Amino acid sequence: MKFEELGLAEPILRAVRVQNYHTATPIQAAAIPSILEGRDVLGCAQTGTGKTAAFALPTLHRLARNECHVNGRGRKIRTLVLAPTRELALQICQSFQAYGHFTAVRQAAIYGGVGQSPQVRALNQGVDALIATPGRLLDLMQQGHVDLSHVESLILDEADRMLDMGFIHDLRKIVAKVPPRRQTLLFSATLPPAVRTLAERWLSEPVDVRVASTEVVADKIQQSVFFVDQNQKLQLLTHWLHKVFWTRALVFTRTKHGADKIAKALVKAGIQANAFHSNKSQSSRQHMLLRFKNSQPSVLVATDIAARGLDIDEVSHVVNFDLPVDADSYIHRIGRTGRAGATGVAVSFCSRGEYSSLQAIQRVTRQTLAVEKHELGMTMKPGQGPHSATTTKPDRPSAPTSSRLGHGKRFSASRRGTRVRQKKSA
Repeated sequence: MKFEELGLAEPILRAVRVQNYHTATPIQAAAIPSILEGRDVLGCAQTGTGKTAAFALPTLHRLARNECHVNGRGRKIRTLVLAPTRELALQICQSFQAYGHFTAVRQAAIYGGVGQSPQVRALNQGVDALIATPGRLLDLMQQGHVDLSHVESLILDEADRMLDMGFIHDLRKIVAKVPPRRQTLLFSATLPPAVRTLAERWLSEPVDVRVASTEVVADKIQQSVFFVDQNQKLQLLTHWLHKVFWTRALVFTRTKHGADKIAKALVKAGIQANAFHSNKSQSSRQHMLLRFKNSQPSVLVATDIAARGLDIDEVSHVVNFDLPVDADSYIHRIGRTGRAGATGVAVSFCSRGEYSSLQAIQRVTRQTLAVEKHELGMTMKPGQGPHSATTTKPDRPSAPTSSRLGHGKRFSASRRGTRVRQKKSA
């Protein structure tokens, strides 16, 4: 579906065209008309499906349409977006700014880990749409810097993750300060019972919009697995990065200490890499993300803090150095590549102790991961691996392309970080 068919105002469509986006993703096509009508929406979609635009575009349309024609301090917060992490809050704010470029709507992001003075100044200058993490928002509310009594639209993004991070009490306090007569949008990658309970409590006759995660993963991400001893994973990763054609790689590990160790080993092996996890300061993390988007470094070794909510174009490969303990986390991780119609590659390193996790992932994704050979020896013989009557090695992916909103830069083999040789067949 074209964006022109969704009923969005011309200033919004103009911003979409400037971004060179034309076709709405399934979550956008399903959610935008209902949001424009003022309906509450319960949206479930994996990261990378364009759900930020699914709520940002119609929200900006409504804000611009109901513009109060006031300047500066006369503005009231009419839209509140809650997000679990600083990175996601900043990313959503940047999306509001880009999509609302040709409107008079003002937006601001507030989050912890940095000084509050610049954020307070932004609030004092007047804000239409406020994007916030729950902790910092509650803190500024208690200090008297935030008034939510004029909020018309409440949006909760990554609701399941906010609950996982223990924000439920903060959320209850914040929602209690928002007018009961409002539009409420709740977006989540999964719908566990706790999220459903929130939806029943805070949403009124919501439109249920879902995009199946297995459908999102199946067509555009080439998945495979290496069987390898745990103590050989680092050697295999280094060898693999030197051998395979890639432009920007995201490596997931289970622990912060593991991320630091892997990043240092890669640098020692001549591969530009940084570790990205919650022990890093906010400014350090933002600097790393900016450098990673510019392929300096071209490898980011991260914990699951990077599995959701980060919009990074042209991640050609995702590596699960450690398999996640649940299949949903696997889906979020590999969703960092192959975004919005592009193609990508996801490889996993599986030791003997992780075999049950691999089985669970294959059941949930309904995928039989191709088993890759390597020169270090396999921990399992072909007949012992999951559905491994044959061992295959996928071809190099074609250049990722995208025509959908939210991501869209083209894969370029000439980018920095591509000094490795083209992948050879097994």
